[in-house]
Amino acid sequence: MPTLIDNTHPKPEARTTVSAAARAKGKGDARGGLYKPREPIYPKLVSGRWRTIKWALLIVTLAIYYITPWIRWARPGDLPQQAVLVDFAGRRFYFFDIQLWPQEVYIFTGLLVIAALALFLVTALFGRLWCGYACPQTVWTDLFIVVERLFEGDRNARMRLDAQPLSFDKAWRKTGKHLTWLGIAFGTGGAWIFYFHDAPTLIRTFWIGQGAMTAYVSCALLTATTYVFAGWMREQVCTYMCPWPRIQGAMLDEHSLQVAYLRDRGEPRGAHKKGQSWEGRGDCIDCQQCVVVCPMGIDIRDGSQLECINCGLCVDACDDILGRLGRPTGLIAYDTDSAVAARACGQKAVYRPIRPRTIYYALALVLVSGLTLWGLITRPLADVHVIRDRNPIFVRMHDGAVRDGYTLKIANRTFEDRQFEVAFAGLDGARLSQPGRPAGSSVSILVPADEVVAARVFVTVPPDADRPHSLPGRFIVRSGEIQSDAKTVFLSGAANPK
Repeated sequence: MPTLIDNTHPKPEARTTVSAAARAKGKGDARGGLYKPREPIYPKLVSGRWRTIKWALLIVTLAIYYITPWIRWARPGDLPQQAVLVDFAGRRFYFFDIQLWPQEVYIFTGLLVIAALALFLVTALFGRLWCGYACPQTVWTDLFIVVERLFEGDRNARMRLDAQPLSFDKAWRKTGKHLTWLGIAFGTGGAWIFYFHDAPTLIRTFWIGQGAMTAYVSCALLTATTYVFAGWMREQVCTYMCPWPRIQGAMLDEHSLQVAYLRDRGEPRGAHKKGQSWEGRGDCIDCQQCVVVCPMGIDIRDGSQLECINCGLCVDACDDILGRLGRPTGLIAYDTDSAVAARACGQKAVYRPIRPRTIYYALALVLVSGLTLWGLITRPLADVHVIRDRNPIFVRMHDGAVRDGYTLKIANRTFEDRQFEVAFAGLDGARLSQPGRPAGSSVSILVPADEVVAARVFVTVPPDADRPHSLPGRFIVRSGEIQSDAKTVFLSGAANPK
């Protein structure tokens, strides 16, 4: 039978193996100094509803991250066959059947704003749900802790191992752990670079030194940061480096769900013996299990804290102890400050998901999502830009007609070759031609799939003494149902411009 309470761990004030001598070696201590050294945290393994959810999300998010670059997506010709690809060399972003060009940066801006507003709304409703379950720092730290347990054991075994002098047993366990961490970190950086290069091609060229230099640099940087952040810094990243704990204060209010300790039910706390009466005391037996399972090393019974990532592991730990004692669970639970205060006063707790701030966030999210979706749906599948000839600005023909030269840059944003008919509107009798081709009412230009073609076009108009020097005009390019146009001017060379 498992013991009811783990009494082998030290109290919170003495949970680490950092000695007073180490604190005094020029690194500051509680009496003063520049900074306080990190006190290692040894989170204990716990099982329960929220831990199960975290395991499931860890597997799902890591699977998405590692598998996505290998998903193939058929595109015509020489276009990339990778479903999700940020192609800096080709200046395209591919997402399955969607491709975005650099000129469509407003779509990326909309997506970033949507992500921010969604995070605001989720935080206002459910607290730091992102931090506790889906943040990359949380996911990879959980994975690194799994490796740590495999080599060094659970909390108490890791603490004993760290306190022991160097030995063969300690050396191989520590070495194995760090080598595995480096392998995971390298896999993290390796998966990241596949989002920016064709994965099957890069995995061949990378190992023989023929990959792009950016791939090697990016992989090295992400390997180092993953190893340091998830292996060594852990909770310090969330507490000191990430700005979100400070920003979230503006999103939360007394109706936001957070992990909370029900003080009115738990106090006064104290040790409890089997068969002892529960009269005149709270349900908290001060077993410290909520503390030893916390990856941030805090005591949730001290109230809401900046360091808390709302992972819910303390809820699982407390429910496990209360279940063994035969007491109702939920002493530590996801709750709101207003509900906790209401119960303390004997009132009915009411959860209010619909309130001004959540309405504002939801409306803003719907508005920006709608605008971004509209921009994505209505974005042109073809585009044309016009560059007028500067030298000469016009040419007068032998019969008195005037000819202007232009360079058209036509973008075909579809996945098939397109034959575009180019016409000029705004001038009666205007004729179009290309070098080596006869003039006509329009010219035909072939633009390959997902490419931009620059074409020289001449516009010639009959002689007219009364024509102004500068006339507005418009190039129209059309291919089936796809059409785009661009404004320009036609210079006639008249001596008396109107």
